[in-house]
Formats: sequence, structure tokens, C-alpha cells
Amino acid sequence: QVQLVESGGGLVQAGGSLRLSCAASGSILIIGRVGWYRQAPGKQRELVASIGSGGITNYADSVKGRFTISRDNAKNTVYLQMDSLKPEDTAVYYCNAAALVSSRFTDYWGQGTQVTVSS
Repeated sequence: QVQLVESGGGLVQAGGSLRLSCAASGSILIIGRVGWYRQAPGKQRELVASIGSGGITNYADSVKGRFTISRDNAKNTVYLQMDSLKPEDTAVYYCNAAALVSSRFTDYWGQGTQVTVSS
């Protein structure tokens, strides 16, 4: 079993910054692709950024140039640095990771962390 715990959310003013963290724990052999998703009330969950095991990154157009995803494999932790935040970034942010446990890869989700950006 794998546990993902997000942290770093909060309330900030437009133009501010937050750094989200996703820490993985459990009997993990390998963490593959990791993604940050967000879901605002009344909207579908969307992919914000992802990073593969080799470090290749992908970003939603809406956050390019403002958000940066990174990973520290030694710490089993991924980060999402969010700069120049806008009110439309307000959402619950979730971490998703494909982890090799025992003999198979399985997707895991964190509990989410609330990000609120005020005007």
C-alpha cells in the first residue's frame, strides 16, 4: 500500500506564490509518473502538471510559465511551485502517482490540499 500526502495549500492573494508537496510512503519500489491535478467546485478534475521518472515534464497551457513541477526521488516527494497565482487557480489540488508495489504498478491519489487565491 502507498500513501500520498499533499501539503502546502492555503489562502493567498493574487500574484502570490505557494509550494505544494506530495510525500509518498509505504513499501514502494519505484515511483513512475507523477501528476498534479486540480478540481474546482462544479468543474471536472484536470491535469495541471506531470513529471515522468526520467524528469520529462508537461504542463497545462493555463499554468505554463507560472508553475513548475519537480521531484526528489531520494525523498519520494514531488513539488509544485506555483507563482503568479490567479483567482482561477483556486481549487483542491491532488497528487497522483504510479507506484510499483510488489510486482505491479498502481495509481494512487492523495487526499488533496486546498488552494484559494483571492482577488
